[in-house]
Amino acid sequence: MGAFVTEAFALLGVGLLFIGLRSYVRISTVGWKGLQADDYLMWFAAILYSGETALAYSVGAYWRGLANNGMTDEQRLLLDPNSEEFMLRVNGSKTQVAGWSTYTLLLWVVKAAMCTFYLRLTDGLEFKTRIYVGFGLIFSTWVAVFLSIMFSCIPFHKNWQIYPDPGNFCQPAISKIDIFVTVVLNVITDLYLMSIPIPMLWRASLPPAKKGGLILLFSGGLFVTMAGILRCVLIITDPINGAQQAGSWAVRETFVAVVTSNMPMVFPLVIRWGRPLIGTFRSISSTGNKNSKLSRSGDPHSGAFKLEDKNPRRGMGPRSVNPITEFTMSGIIMKQTTLQVTESRKSRSDFDGGGDDGGIGDYYLVQQGRKSGDVHGGRHDAGASSRKGKRSSMNFSAPRKI
Repeated sequence: MGAFVTEAFALLGVGLLFIGLRSYVRISTVGWKGLQADDYLMWFAAILYSGETALAYSVGAYWRGLANNGMTDEQRLLLDPNSEEFMLRVNGSKTQVAGWSTYTLLLWVVKAAMCTFYLRLTDGLEFKTRIYVGFGLIFSTWVAVFLSIMFSCIPFHKNWQIYPDPGNFCQPAISKIDIFVTVVLNVITDLYLMSIPIPMLWRASLPPAKKGGLILLFSGGLFVTMAGILRCVLIITDPINGAQQAGSWAVRETFVAVVTSNMPMVFPLVIRWGRPLIGTFRSISSTGNKNSKLSRSGDPHSGAFKLEDKNPRRGMGPRSVNPITEFTMSGIIMKQTTLQVTESRKSRSDFDGGGDDGGIGDYYLVQQGRKSGDVHGGRHDAGASSRKGKRSSMNFSAPRKI
């Protein structure tokens, strides 16, 4: 029990730290008034995570890992209703019901926060329909999970009945319907959420190593899925200690969910602070932007920083931070299009520790998603290449080969 308490509260501390770092980045970039729904959802998740950890702790610390499962019919018959063990088993079972409810609500709130983040990430692209479908899937699956917890055992008080044996569905620590419904719907929603950003990043014009790193960063749902499946297997294979196993693995699974969902926005900041230990880390940039600085985004709702190139060419604007080249074939015409982006010059010194740290927060991901969408969505301005003498946010050159 001592080892679990140490682990549970250590995981809680790290999880809350990630939520705090995320909030620090967001508030520093957009201010309190610029926070979005996903930021508030993550604060709600922090409250639920703390409550879930407290419930998991009480299962072992107060109720000694006991519930209304793991008993023979004879043991149930002989157990005195006025005994301490009877009280421990009843209260342990009630705590299991509360734990299941808090655990599932926490996971689905984290999913909703990620889906809201994707809505900002893909602003202006063709992914909004898929994201709205994701919101519908998250809500409907959570309702299904909640109903399975509340109504799989009727009447409800049988969830803590000792004698006669109420059956597996009324033993919340090891209820198979609760386990399978939660695991199946958890896997489905996680896989769907991963299907939103990964295709966008796959199509982006990025170096293979960086593209792979970003895809891995947004594939955190796989770790949550594996943790949920492992939790299911351990509870089913050990019905005697199912109550303690359920609490222990619920804390571990939700820790993975909290960390992986906050990692895309926290990771650049962690890398920047850990630079003396892990070496130099740079965001995507051309070889000429060694003097890049972080500046405040011109969009008050973007909640991110931009990279500013300090080595522009005369009369042509700054060099592209990340040229995107696409080759398309239509009949016998091959077109090569290069996108050059002029970055904002409104500087910000909050995170300016040397000027070459790369974007902190989610701005880089948002911009890369927009660039990818512009290229693949066919929204290039064919006449922009003829306005070389003007300062514009995008310059295109489109050589054609017949």
